[in-house]
Amino acid sequence: MRVLGIESSCDETAAAVVEDGVRVLSDVVASQHEVHARYGGVVPELASRAHVVNVVPVLRAALERAGTPLEAIDGIAVTNAPGLVGALLVGLQTAKAIAWATGLPIVGVHHLEGHLSAIFLEPEPPPMPHLALIVSGGHTSLVRVNGHGEVLELGATRDDAAGEAFDKGAKLLGLGYPGGVVIDRLARTGDPKAVWFPKAMTSGATGHAMSFSGLKTALLHHVQQHGIPEGQGLADLCASYQAAIVEQLVRKTRRAARREGLQHVQICGGVAANSALRAALQKAGAEDDFRVYVPPPARCTDNAAMIAAAGHHRLARGERAGLELDAVPSAPLPRLA
Repeated sequence: MRVLGIESSCDETAAAVVEDGVRVLSDVVASQHEVHARYGGVVPELASRAHVVNVVPVLRAALERAGTPLEAIDGIAVTNAPGLVGALLVGLQTAKAIAWATGLPIVGVHHLEGHLSAIFLEPEPPPMPHLALIVSGGHTSLVRVNGHGEVLELGATRDDAAGEAFDKGAKLLGLGYPGGVVIDRLARTGDPKAVWFPKAMTSGATGHAMSFSGLKTALLHHVQQHGIPEGQGLADLCASYQAAIVEQLVRKTRRAARREGLQHVQICGGVAANSALRAALQKAGAEDDFRVYVPPPARCTDNAAMIAAAGHHRLARGERAGLELDAVPSAPLPRLA
């Protein structure tokens, strides 16, 4: 089964062709970083306009690189939730137009379900069940994955996502957009103990819930009192701020793995590309006897191969969506009955 995947939930226009849910024949992504960099974050209207410009060239490139004409595609998977509604609609309407013109079956895919499926495009994916830490600019949660589409959310952030804390912190420090990558780079030469930041949600009563808004506030207060440092001081500040974010993510993941009795843990989402988070979880896994699975950086950020992989399993189960399939800007991660 060859599935055409389409992703346009935020600021990447992507299309991919995936065979049997595991073999990536093509994966094309058009980034909008230059469009939004001057504003320090994603501007929804500009994102939608860029998707309109990019979607057809990206689709053509994906089919050409896969060596697969549209006639050889067996189904279409498209992100329909959650995300920026204008951005979602571009990919969704494109997918529905192709389905209407060709008669191909179509399924909608939850963006986070796509992230959870990215690891199954790798040679050694985790067995079922396993624990997943979904960590991105808009979402941070711990999920028990019992099977493809069979998930149970154990806990999530009560306010900001970890990726938002990275990006908003970088904006506050004048580091540009996307800021998480810059903080990660500067932190590699910094001292993570140079600046004290509070540890959030440490009580066992908080369970698997997380919070990152207080860290942003703490960084703001530090800058207000001391200004934005330069050179080694900036590296130290970035390392300390990053360490506070990573510490909470790792602590909560270790607790969930122990309570659920799971020995396999995957990290997915854009922040899964963070080098400090990867290293800290690998260390925690060695200490607590669980194995960590992380997709390569290109599969951590938004892409259409993960959407096609998730869509494969929905199509294989016989699921089909009608042309009334709509964009849902805010939606919980679905679970099968």
